[in-house]
Amino acid sequence: MNFTSAIQTCLNKYATFSGRAARPEFWWFVLFGCLVNIAAGILDSALFGHGPHLAQPITALTSLGLLLPNLAVSARRLHDIGRSGWWVLIGLIPVLGILLLIWWWTRPSQPAA
Repeated sequence: MNFTSAIQTCLNKYATFSGRAARPEFWWFVLFGCLVNIAAGILDSALFGHGPHLAQPITALTSLGLLLPNLAVSARRLHDIGRSGWWVLIGLIPVLGILLLIWWWTRPSQPAA
């Protein structure tokens, strides 16, 4: 799966929490989200200035817009390794939760049952 097909798949299944997402699909979408947020941050800085107390509405809107597709592809990636999609909530535990999720997201796919 290449970059564009992964992005198209994730955005087409933006609210589909069932099914599976292979490693390339997941990581290409993570890269896409990072690139979009960087571009939004640059645009915010150009339009509104930069600083810790200045508004960043474009970054906020892009992050909010990518939240549901990111949760969906994360749950589908967990399904691909044989875990429940609800495990994505473990990311709410500071440090350890996200480290565990990263570990799981890097694991190879399990055979379909």
